[in-house]
Amino acid sequence: MDALRLIRSTRHGLAEARSVAQVLAEAWQACALVEAVAMVMALELTEPAAMSALDGAGCGGAEIARAVAEAAGHAAACVGRPPDDGAGPSRAERLTVLAGLPGTARELRALVQETAEALIVLACGAAEQELYWRCIDSVDAAAECQDLATQLLRVVDPACRELRPPGEWQTAGEPEPDSAPDTESGPDTESAPETGPGSES
Repeated sequence: MDALRLIRSTRHGLAEARSVAQVLAEAWQACALVEAVAMVMALELTEPAAMSALDGAGCGGAEIARAVAEAAGHAAACVGRPPDDGAGPSRAERLTVLAGLPGTARELRALVQETAEALIVLACGAAEQELYWRCIDSVDAAAECQDLATQLLRVVDPACRELRPPGEWQTAGEPEPDSAPDTESGPDTESAPETGPGSES
């Protein structure tokens, strides 16, 4: 199955998860999928055609993609595969093709972010120390993965070169990385006041 479809399906599953068990199961699925997709991206970025299309940045991008996969694998290990998920094929195991590096990188970054946010919510409501630290360790690994995913997106999508510094989580409702800023939403809140220097008392 195409990486984009799997990522979007996982984002939907994460958003719909309500119980602790469901959130943990979806978080594990998400981390495992990020690891698998990032490894495929690393292979794609070593191809001569990819390096040529990215002005020679493919090799560096491949190294970043491998680092994303490693961080995601660590996050998946921290979350742990739920013992009651049926032990059937994970979404990561259904990955067969990757179509479009920029779009996949954007969705991958969003999935990592949403996974960390879900785990933070779970940690805040945890009644058990074991669950709390399990979530916190997973969030730490996901934060590293998010930083690397941001770097990867900058490599494969020139339109995203001006992304905020890695490690700063987007808030709900914030525009997607490739969205143009809304220049008609109102005056700049940090613009100089209308009164001149002579108006000071």
